[in-house]
Amino acid sequence: MRLHRGQIPALSRQITRALVDGKHIEVVSLREVERDVESVLTTYLDSVDRVMAHARDLAQQRGLPQGQFGRIKQIAADQAGIKIGDDGLDYVQLQLLEMLFHSSNVDEVYAEDHTIKRVIRQFVRADEAAEQDLEAEVRSKLKHMQEGSRMWEIEYQRMKAEIKRRRGL
Repeated sequence: MRLHRGQIPALSRQITRALVDGKHIEVVSLREVERDVESVLTTYLDSVDRVMAHARDLAQQRGLPQGQFGRIKQIAADQAGIKIGDDGLDYVQLQLLEMLFHSSNVDEVYAEDHTIKRVIRQFVRADEAAEQDLEAEVRSKLKHMQEGSRMWEIEYQRMKAEIKRRRGL
């Protein structure tokens, strides 16, 4: 699952409004539930950031090759008690469900778990698709450069920012 901090407010608003408009939940304050959703997503990203930093530190301390980073990252995530990668979406869905059931800002949850998960997945997947399109466009513009080089990394970030700015993201 690819989730970026800049996406969180809009994503929280979309998820909350879809759940309320679909009569899946009844809320005291729509804005407060949006903030609760933002909090869950932000906490997840903070946890992922800590896991990534820990994995980088472990790889550096042990002098492991870059090819081992994925395995180290998974071990660090397991130690932290979170899921990353493809399992990240399931983990976030469960966290959001727990929040909905325990939030004082949600009066009632009418829908079944799988229905709420489907609503959440729909918006997260839409954001992932947009991010993948952006990444594909950036990579196509940089195909003349060797991926992984320092110059490629710099140009990748610059090109990505430029395309985001043109698209108004």
